[in-house]
Amino acid sequence: MAGTDKRRSCHHDESPTKPNKKKKGGRNPEKNLLINLHSCSKSKNLSAALALYDAAITSTDIRLSQQHFQSLLYLCSASISDPSLQTLAIDRGFQIFDRMVSSGVSPNESCVTAVARLAAAKGDGDYAFKLVKDIVAVGGVSFPRLRTYSPALLCFCESLEAEKGYEVEDHMDASGIVLEEAEISALLKVSAATGREKKVYKYLHKLRECVGCVSEETSKIIEEWFCGEKASEVCANGIGFDIDLLRAAVLKNGGGWHGLGWVGEGKWTVKKGSVSPAGKCLSCDEHLDSIDTNELETENFVDSLVALAMERKAKMNSCEPMADFSEFQEWLEKNEDYEAIVDGANIGLYQQNFADGGFSLPQLEAVVKELYNQSGNKKQPLILLHKKRVNALLDNPNHRNLVEEWINNNVLYATPPGSNDDWYWLYAAAKLKCLLVTNDEMRDHIFELLSNSFFQKWKERHQVRFTFVKGSLKLEMPPPFSVVIQESEKGSWHVPITCLNNEESLRSWICITRESV
Repeated sequence: MAGTDKRRSCHHDESPTKPNKKKKGGRNPEKNLLINLHSCSKSKNLSAALALYDAAITSTDIRLSQQHFQSLLYLCSASISDPSLQTLAIDRGFQIFDRMVSSGVSPNESCVTAVARLAAAKGDGDYAFKLVKDIVAVGGVSFPRLRTYSPALLCFCESLEAEKGYEVEDHMDASGIVLEEAEISALLKVSAATGREKKVYKYLHKLRECVGCVSEETSKIIEEWFCGEKASEVCANGIGFDIDLLRAAVLKNGGGWHGLGWVGEGKWTVKKGSVSPAGKCLSCDEHLDSIDTNELETENFVDSLVALAMERKAKMNSCEPMADFSEFQEWLEKNEDYEAIVDGANIGLYQQNFADGGFSLPQLEAVVKELYNQSGNKKQPLILLHKKRVNALLDNPNHRNLVEEWINNNVLYATPPGSNDDWYWLYAAAKLKCLLVTNDEMRDHIFELLSNSFFQKWKERHQVRFTFVKGSLKLEMPPPFSVVIQESEKGSWHVPITCLNNEESLRSWICITRESV
């Protein structure tokens, strides 16, 4: 027992030399304060956070850091939606920010966003905007985001200070910030309310470009504008009823809009209805477009693909000679009469990951036959397949005759060693503006050449997906029309409204027409 007591005594005597983690944490009041502030933020307990702050600024042991101020300012800005806390949150938020600045602590983007929200909550859009301009002027590691600008822009729009709202938009554009629906909708509303018809036209197109389907709230703003007196006064501004000019502009833009300004004169007829599965508006009988990318976007993409293919060739270290991509370009110039391009490898290897699986030529043949049968002009598609794969098929007596027939009829092009099939089938589909049959999700680095909005629009219009169920082929063709805001050559507008699960049969559309047209 005595030995045991002695060992316990020794252990007790040695313990103070081993620091306890909890005690160590207790000796760091700044870290404890931050943990407690985060806890208050999670529970949205503003009063408790302010009590911690008040105690901290009177303590000689605590020096407030950027993280402390950020947590406090965030909680203040998050509390302004509660009417019982709004005044307290605004007043104390500005006190905290003033202390932050006077203490020499630089505010980051999160802090500036929080204070901008506080300023906007009390109607001071000028100060909210000044905060953003200051952070841009200083530069450094903190850059403004959409959420940083939004309070000032929405505040100006709410108070009908349209010119100030446009100034914020210009500043955002210079900073590379893209507007979203809430901001575009606010600018549309203030433009309509102040009778600026050219701005209304501009923001309708911004909604078309950046949003597509609008919310119920935005749809009401659009309806109110077209039903108003000012909208009935807007006219063609020199366009007149030049249908050829309007039609050419729609074609150049890829369909669905001309962008030349208001068409027609007099009152607008506004109806809420639906669109048939084939794309026919059931309110006015007009057919909606399947919108493609515009000419300039497509040309830039085609040029980018060519540059990438050439760059890859220049970097090849293989001794094996690689055919120049320009050879395929020249071949395609001479053989451009195609309505569909086929990703041969993607189809031939579909669902072949089993023991006896391999390249399925019958699957590829089925796709080729179906495309030919569906072609109104009875045109064969163009298959792109790597030369190594083509040679393997030619070596197989069961496949040789069909493959040779395809080659002789310019239905099959063998891509050279060292090349990427993707460049070829994507280039051909983009260059010829035709369909592309592939299940490839196109997430490879080469597709990062494109802006997301451009590429999604291009795929929606051109990509044909496929399935084989018990050997039976099914092609999923592009939709017959695009579910985005559309402006026709007749001057009419069709606006899709967001619906549950994007179920098209449940979607409502605003149909806007003019009898004069």
